[in-house]
Amino acid sequence: MDVAWRLIREEGTEALTLGRLAEQAGITKPVVYDHFGTRTGLLIALYREFDDRQTEQLQAALQTGEPTLAGRAAVIAAAYVGCVLAQGREIPGVVAALTSSPELEKVKRECDAAFRETCRDALAPFAPAGAVSPAGLRAMLGAAEALSAAAAHEELSAAEARAELAETIVAMVSRRRG
Repeated sequence: MDVAWRLIREEGTEALTLGRLAEQAGITKPVVYDHFGTRTGLLIALYREFDDRQTEQLQAALQTGEPTLAGRAAVIAAAYVGCVLAQGREIPGVVAALTSSPELEKVKRECDAAFRETCRDALAPFAPAGAVSPAGLRAMLGAAEALSAAAAHEELSAAEARAELAETIVAMVSRRRG
C-alpha cells in the first residue's frame, strides 16, 4: 500500500497500475493480482485505508474534544482536513478515480454515509430541532472535500480550511428550518 501511495504522489493516479505496482514493490505481478484482483480493487483498498484512518481519528477526537457545538465543529474540521493533508495530494486523485465506475462510486458513497452518520450523531444535540438535516450534512461533506482539496493543493492554508469548515458546520447546525 505504501508503494501505491508513493506512485500516486510521484506520478499521479493514472500511473497506478497493478503491473507498475508489482514492478515498484519488487514482487511478481501474480502476487499483486492475487491480492487486489484489479486496479479497481487496488483503488478501493487505498480509499478504504484512508477512510478507516480518518474515521479512527475523528472518533478519537470526538471522545476528547470540547462537548459544545463549536468544539465538535472544530474537531470534525481538524480531523477531516488533517487526515487529507496527512495523506497528501494523492487522495484527491483517488477520490476522483472513485467516481470513474459504479463499483468505485458505491464504495465512496458508503464511506461518505458513515462519515455523515458519525457527524450527525456528534452534532444533533446542538441542533435547534434536535436533528441535523440530511441536506445540511451533505453540504458539510461537500465543503469538507472542497476545502481539504484546496489546502492539499496549497490554495488555502490548513488553518484557513479548518476555520472555514468549522464555521460552515456551526452555521449549518444552528439554522432553523421553517
